[in-house]
Amino acid sequence: MRKLLIGSTAAAALVAGSLIAAAAANADSGTVVRVVDGDTVVVSINNNDQTIRLLNVNTPETKDPNKPTECLGPEASEYLKQALPAGSKVRLEFDVERHDKYGRTLAGVFNASNQLVNAEIARKGLGVPMVVGENRKFLPPVQAAHDEARKAGEGLFAESIECTLPAKVAAASEALASAEEAAPATTSSAAGASASTWASALVAAKAAHDLLSAERDSEHSIIWAAYSTGEAASKLKALSDRITRADTTLNQVKEQQKTLAAAEKKAEEERKAAEAKAAAEKKAAEEAAAAAKKAADEAAAAEQARAAAAAAEAERLRNIPAPQPYVPPAPKYVAPQPAAPSNPYPGYTGPRCYAPGGKTWRPC
Repeated sequence: MRKLLIGSTAAAALVAGSLIAAAAANADSGTVVRVVDGDTVVVSINNNDQTIRLLNVNTPETKDPNKPTECLGPEASEYLKQALPAGSKVRLEFDVERHDKYGRTLAGVFNASNQLVNAEIARKGLGVPMVVGENRKFLPPVQAAHDEARKAGEGLFAESIECTLPAKVAAASEALASAEEAAPATTSSAAGASASTWASALVAAKAAHDLLSAERDSEHSIIWAAYSTGEAASKLKALSDRITRADTTLNQVKEQQKTLAAAEKKAEEERKAAEAKAAAEKKAAEEAAAAAKKAADEAAAAEQARAAAAAAEAERLRNIPAPQPYVPPAPKYVAPQPAAPSNPYPGYTGPRCYAPGGKTWRPC
């Protein structure tokens, strides 16, 4: 019995030793040299720099020269730099396949606090679960962290981060809701503004629709990690229905804009015609008033001239000296002839001078 126990103990120790040896053979440690991107780090192992690709997590692209920087790619890289600063010690655990097709070492990376950094990236919403070949060892903790981020609305699940799919869907929904809640347009300019609002909302909605309806296995599939297939389908249907209604409304608003513009044009023409008529009537009235004033002024001037002439004549007459009482002219004085003396000689007319011979005479 004792022999059996001793044998069993030895066997157990042998198995345990084998497991420890196997575990040791499937793990390693090193020092962080630098972070490449959100899921890749260079680690010095036995003074040999090795590029380590974190297993079962995928972060947005930042380094591929043939692809644009993806949403939250820089943030994922920055997080990994903070989680694994240069010079820090890390423990590496490996799975079935040790290297990928690019020659990178595939591993679970544990920091000095024994945290699986692969999962912590997903917990921040900066990475999504993925499988590389037969390597699934770290998939459960990464998946659990990813679900935790989904519930918390972190990273790729955040509606507050403009580039995420939830943010795009929320922005599209808000834009459509804002357009729907706008007051009815009563002018063509207001209808035009409403049409612009609807058009902008439709652009955002259709962009979000295209993202939701795209194939999930495309090169940008990481953005769809925010929604499950069912969630994406539900949101896609709701967004499609709203887009259809919005297209109809936009066409109605455009027609309304045309109708209002035509009515405003007609009203403007009528206003201008009324203004022209009023201006013509005003001008005619002003001309008539001017003519009447001119006639009145001329009449007043004539009356004033007449009055002035009358006043001048009156003044002239007033200044004429008053006529003196008529005094008949005195008769011309004729000195009275002296009375002839009594002629003692009747018939005597005065002395007579006789011509020689005494036959003729003249008074002397």
